[in-house]
Amino acid sequence: MEIQETIVNKVAQSGLVTVDLAQFAPQGERVVYDIKDNLFHGLILREKDFRDFVKAHDWQQYLGKYVAITCTADAIVPTWAYMLLANRLEPYAKDIVFGDPATLETVLFERVLATLDMETYRDQRVVVKGCGDIDIPESAFVKFTSMLSKVAKSIMYGEPCSTVPVFKRKG
Repeated sequence: MEIQETIVNKVAQSGLVTVDLAQFAPQGERVVYDIKDNLFHGLILREKDFRDFVKAHDWQQYLGKYVAITCTADAIVPTWAYMLLANRLEPYAKDIVFGDPATLETVLFERVLATLDMETYRDQRVVVKGCGDIDIPESAFVKFTSMLSKVAKSIMYGEPCSTVPVFKRKG
């Protein structure tokens, strides 16, 4: 008796659209500029010293990079100091944000996601891929889901063979 079985890929036939948020990750080096290195005794920012540093510093090293400006020391830093750094970085950096590396990733993803044409996903059954080669901030999943909920028929999280339902449009 001969048995012939045809293996059917039900995932491929399901009509699911898989989205890996990693495909939207901005490419480029990320760096942190920590103003703590400019503090006198790690406590205060001296205006004259800081302005001298800003004039002499090689800003070219930030060319094409994403820069997060922060202060990890427990010090009061005047707002104008962050503004001065942003002004000097602007001609070189690809983008500048105030915050730590996690904040930088959040802002970068939000900016990219805001440019997406969500009509691509209208009335689609979408699986948002959960695991990948790069870390995606949770904020990106939240933002994408919020945007996707307005157009998609359903949203699932995970892999097409094993998903967690997130949203299903009624009717």
